[in-house]
Amino acid sequence: QVQLVESGGGLVQPGGSLRLSCAASGSIFRITGLAWYRQAPGKQRELVAAIGIGGTTDYADSVKGRFTMSIDNAKNTIYLQMNNLKPEDTAVYYCKMQIISRTTMALRDYWGQGTQVTVSS
Repeated sequence: QVQLVESGGGLVQPGGSLRLSCAASGSIFRITGLAWYRQAPGKQRELVAAIGIGGTTDYADSVKGRFTMSIDNAKNTIYLQMNNLKPEDTAVYYCKMQIISRTTMALRDYWGQGTQVTVSS
């Protein structure tokens, strides 16, 4: 069983910062793709940041210059550093990893449970 556990969400004032973590564990053979999504009330889930196989990082226009995605390969953990947070960043944030399971040797997406980020004064 592969599990993704998220942490780091919370309440922060506008202009503040948070760092989200997403740790993968279980029967992992290889992680091939990494991404952060968010979903605000009444809206579709949107891609925030992603790192592909080529190693390049893409960010949504709304977060460019404020959010930074990073990886700790040794811990199978990804992070989303969020600076200069704005009220419109309020959402449930989800991590997603494309993982080849050691058990099945099949590639599939795994999702974190979501963590609430609320930006409010």
